[in-house]
Amino acid sequence: MNHLLLYCRPGFEKECAAEVREQCEQQGIYGYCKLEENTGYALFVSHQPDGAALAVEQLRFHDLIFTRQWIVCLPMIEGVDTQDRVESLMPHVRGLPQCSELWVEPADTTEGREMQRFCNSFGSAFSQVLRKQGVLQRQATDRLHIFALSGSCFYIGYAPIKNSAPWPMGIMRLKFPQQAPSRSTLKLEEAWHWFIPEHQWHQYISSGKRAVDLGAAPGGWTWQLVNQNMFVTAIDNGPMADSLMETGQVKHLTEDAFAFHPQKPFDWMVCDIVDKPTRVIKLMTQWLQEGWCRETVFNLKLPMKQRYPEVKSCLAYLQTTLNEAGIDYRLAAKHLYHDREEITVHVRLLGYHG
Repeated sequence: MNHLLLYCRPGFEKECAAEVREQCEQQGIYGYCKLEENTGYALFVSHQPDGAALAVEQLRFHDLIFTRQWIVCLPMIEGVDTQDRVESLMPHVRGLPQCSELWVEPADTTEGREMQRFCNSFGSAFSQVLRKQGVLQRQATDRLHIFALSGSCFYIGYAPIKNSAPWPMGIMRLKFPQQAPSRSTLKLEEAWHWFIPEHQWHQYISSGKRAVDLGAAPGGWTWQLVNQNMFVTAIDNGPMADSLMETGQVKHLTEDAFAFHPQKPFDWMVCDIVDKPTRVIKLMTQWLQEGWCRETVFNLKLPMKQRYPEVKSCLAYLQTTLNEAGIDYRLAAKHLYHDREEITVHVRLLGYHG
């Protein structure tokens, strides 16, 4: 199979396609991309008959920044009989590898969200039929996907369960905590879920750690740190929410985050400053190079044009600087669901002794 369907945030189809094409070419998988802006998906078509299947075997999904989900799929299926979709789609499904479950998903667009109820009901009905006929087997290592563009137009394919997003549409749904002072709090929560396996939270996101929030006001990210029982130094010339200050876990310093230098290292540094990505990445690199923090999550606000080249340039600067300094680290980046014109980056220093 040579079609690879890529879900992404609407408006980021070009970045999603460019990144996957580049990653595929590095593995010797060549092809071209098809996309329309603001549709929430792109398609990579390999020149090799099995190029898409090879891509999901050889690439690591977690390394992709702009792709929410990927599916090795058949070419678009149009003109499906709306009176009996199950019968119409069954031959296509039987030609795919054995799968454990079925997800029927729309695009993350206004039009797509209007199809969510249809996707839920059709997915439930079709899953029952597939299980009764033995097409779905719980022990299988792939997941069956049907991407619905309309009631009669679909992409059908599969994704490896262990090398794909574990949520429908590739979207982690989080509930906004009413006590948090801003909705930006969800970005840090999602970042922790994405970058740090939950069974490791007790080790890396635990009570008693010291954290600093650069550009903290009004305290959306600080709230997450406090909620994990950390002690937080909030750096911002703006005011912090009174509810956070009343916890006794927050020390607010009215300083410029770019000029603040800590007297002793922190376990965590987080940063959601609205500034040029080149300026922010230099600040983040300085913190890591100086050993002022062991671990960090920060956002890079993206320009309107050349977003993917800007991301590559910023991350390359950080990596080159740390490599030349002989610092061992682990880096990952993702365009999260709760991000907008930005990406989130996680860096952990390895063998750090503060």
